[in-house]
Amino acid sequence: MDRPVGGMVILPSLQHRRSIKKAVESFEELLVMAEAAHGHLCAGQILGVRMAVLGCQRLGIDEPRGRDRKRLVTFVEIDRCATDAIGVVTGCRLGKRALKFRDWGKMAATFIDLAPGDSTQHRALRIAARESSKELARTLHPEIDNKNQQQMLAYREISDADLFTEEWVRVTLPPKEFPGYKGDRLACAKCGEGINYDRFIERDGERLCYGCANPEDRYYQPLT
Repeated sequence: MDRPVGGMVILPSLQHRRSIKKAVESFEELLVMAEAAHGHLCAGQILGVRMAVLGCQRLGIDEPRGRDRKRLVTFVEIDRCATDAIGVVTGCRLGKRALKFRDWGKMAATFIDLAPGDSTQHRALRIAARESSKELARTLHPEIDNKNQQQMLAYREISDADLFTEEWVRVTLPPKEFPGYKGDRLACAKCGEGINYDRFIERDGERLCYGCANPEDRYYQPLT
């Protein structure tokens, strides 16, 4: 039965199941996989799984870890639980250069379809969790005191439209950012360490790594 909450009609599980179509039978399996990869199951994992399933569905990517594995690149905007779940669903990994991290502190991800692969401009869908979803979880399940447990249950039930915002965007992805790109490797003129993927700065005729070019901006500083 439809449940009116705050002027909205929530369809427990039904709309969610329709939205993810073929993935519905494997949703619990995806959660188990996400839990194994992350170390525990939490509300962020459920958000991440649903976000990734929705992104793949909207792009028409049926097998992101199988036959469609070379079509997808994902940008994530936070280093929290949802990111591990997104990696599980999509198969995108940092080591495969298919997962790109932008430290924006937002529960959001952009799913990029590389097909047909003949351009640097690619159609993509950015999905972000709505701030209102937490309040909606409290309204749906006031009988649950534990916030995480409350959200874990509600995030299974809330419709995609009430849980996420969706925006079609264009992402510029040059060839050197593609998975499988093989660029020249060179050595920093100062420290001698190898540099891949053109991550250097040319200054006064020398090619320097980022750390040597701007030592004050390094994420580390040598102990003296």
